[in-house]
Amino acid sequence: MPRVVRLYMKSAFTGFFAAGAFVALVLWLNVANLGHLVATSDVAVMAVAVFWVLNGIVFSGVQFAWAITAMAARDDRNDDSGGGPRQAVPVLVASPAPKPRR
Repeated sequence: MPRVVRLYMKSAFTGFFAAGAFVALVLWLNVANLGHLVATSDVAVMAVAVFWVLNGIVFSGVQFAWAITAMAARDDRNDDSGGGPRQAVPVLVASPAPKPRR
């Protein structure tokens, strides 16, 4: 299996685990009265499942983006340029000016 697929699956599992903890805390702490609303609903299981899946999608996306960004940060530290941010070098390019219209 390619490394990027393994990284994505690991990020997805981590994100859904974090989303489960987040949903449990939101319902346990009764944030915005959601705990009471879900507890007294007749579709509580579906509401919790949808809340968990949608938060899991967001959390896993953030986890994957963070993992990719951390990989890029590690590559920058191994650069032989002496450290610091990379500076762009300005390049002058001649371009003809248009003739003014009268």
